[in-house]
Amino acid sequence: MSLIKQAQAGTLESNDIVIMVAPSVGGGIVVELQSLVMPQYGQQIRNIIESTVKEQGIDDIYIKAVDRGALDCTIRARMLAALARAGATGKEENV
Repeated sequence: MSLIKQAQAGTLESNDIVIMVAPSVGGGIVVELQSLVMPQYGQQIRNIIESTVKEQGIDDIYIKAVDRGALDCTIRARMLAALARAGATGKEENV
């Protein structure tokens, strides 16, 4: 699966995250992360972003994330919203 266009989700408010996504050709999953809590939670934020992208079946994407102390569930929700706005259709869930 690939992205159709650039998109973003989130805000720069406290306890939120802005995630911007763009199509990438052959570059794999590239994450550029800025965070107020990078020393403590930087790797966890990267893991959430990357696992969410992989779950959606996307192999080539550029992601820029600016974190202001968002919780894990917020990071995942913003990532999914940015992907949807970029034209990526998620995997269907079995109900």
